[in-house]
Amino acid sequence: MTRKSRNRFVSRHLEVFQLGGALLFLGLVGLYASLTGASVAGLPAASVGLLIVAAVIGGYMAMNIGANDVANNMGPAVGSGALTMGWAIVIAAVFEALGAIIAGGEVVGTIKGGIIDSKQIADPALFAWVMLAALLAGALWLNLATALGAPVSTTHSIIGAVMGAGIAAGGWGLVNWGTITKIVASWVASPLTGALIAALFLYIIKRSITYRSEKTEAAARVVPVLIALMVWAYATFMLLKGLSQLVKMGFWPAVGLGALVAVVVWALVRRPIARAALRQDNSKDGVNRLFTWPLICAAALLSFAHGANDVGNAIGPLAAIYEAVKSGAVATRAASPMWVMVLGALGLAVGLALYGAKLIRTVGKEITELDNMRAYSIAMAATLTVIIAAELGMPISTTHTTIGAVIGVGFLRELLKVNYAKMEAVVFAGHQGGDREEVEAYLKRFEAAEVSEKKRMLAEMKKLAKQRQLADGTVLAKKEQKALKKAYKKELVKRSTVLRIVAAWIVTVPATAVLAAILFHIVRAVMT
Repeated sequence: MTRKSRNRFVSRHLEVFQLGGALLFLGLVGLYASLTGASVAGLPAASVGLLIVAAVIGGYMAMNIGANDVANNMGPAVGSGALTMGWAIVIAAVFEALGAIIAGGEVVGTIKGGIIDSKQIADPALFAWVMLAALLAGALWLNLATALGAPVSTTHSIIGAVMGAGIAAGGWGLVNWGTITKIVASWVASPLTGALIAALFLYIIKRSITYRSEKTEAAARVVPVLIALMVWAYATFMLLKGLSQLVKMGFWPAVGLGALVAVVVWALVRRPIARAALRQDNSKDGVNRLFTWPLICAAALLSFAHGANDVGNAIGPLAAIYEAVKSGAVATRAASPMWVMVLGALGLAVGLALYGAKLIRTVGKEITELDNMRAYSIAMAATLTVIIAAELGMPISTTHTTIGAVIGVGFLRELLKVNYAKMEAVVFAGHQGGDREEVEAYLKRFEAAEVSEKKRMLAEMKKLAKQRQLADGTVLAKKEQKALKKAYKKELVKRSTVLRIVAAWIVTVPATAVLAAILFHIVRAVMT
């Protein structure tokens, strides 16, 4: 069989391979659970069976998180062309698993103990059924959303599910509405924060690099600083979270040591990047190529942070079920066992590998056009937001943060495009009646000029425009006005895609709450 015919065969039977791989993984999860943590000494067979079923559903949930939510980490890198789909999946799978195993424990506790007041459920079996219904409801909703190509929030899914199952078990008073209010506030804050940080990063890059006449020389100075900033964030986070069980370190010592590591990295990469810059064209494309490796590293960092932050959506309820079955009591806080953490990490990786490509394309290509600099800004914004949330133990939505950053970059592009169109209008007005070639030559010089030189040229054109007013009192002819108005209205963010995604966000919480409530009654009927 030739390579072409083999690829055609795989493409034709892709859905069969995906389903087979998913079922094989879930079967292995059940076997893994039965051989490790599920067989607790002294437990009756029914309780062991419940743990195995819960582990399989937890694996199913983790797999759906990998398919739907993890795609946000690599979407910008793939959309910009910095990474191929294959390498994106490999890098994401490795760093997601590392983040989940090394730094995921605290957020698991937040999901498990913050949504409902577990003290109001005296019966540990009832509490286990609530968590089981929530897991299944969240997983089913994510499965449907992924099939429809909708990047929804997995955090929304599990929170809505836990809330719905809790209300079904103990009424509305069981829900910690204060906690829900804080979480809802973070849902609003996270996309806005991501959008603002991403837009700020991109604007700084433009002002310090692409708006310069010598772009590659400017990139040789600025890109190492951006790499150092990324290293500082990664090192500080690792010291505070990833290595906290081995090395106890306060916030400011971690920040200082992270800064020291960042300075060392800056010293190491400064000269290689300067040499690489000299080999590039003095153009935007040449500068973009210098951002490839920083973008890959930032995407890997985001995957690590996401694994730490969102693994709790899959294994938090599973850890709660394990604790309730093992101890025969509902614990408000309990450490998640390693076999549960490993299960969640593997589920994230498997789900991404099997089903992640579809939503990677949605995030990377269907909202706005990306290049390496834009994608780097998005990745850094999402990384910083998620790392702060993980340090605070706050279950924010990575989907909201990343897509908010993508939208922020897109709207900044629109704003800059409109501003540039207005500047072009001034240039046209200053050259009113002049030769078209002369105008185009001036525009080329204007585009290549430094910001300060642009201001001088615009002032010169405004002075000329006043001297060349048209007879009807307008600065531009009607034809030119129409062309510029069209440029102002150009949409670089696809509104239809954004509205579809936001609609999916709005529906997620009530949908999973209702589904979980129904499933709770089914589980209770089966188990009693």
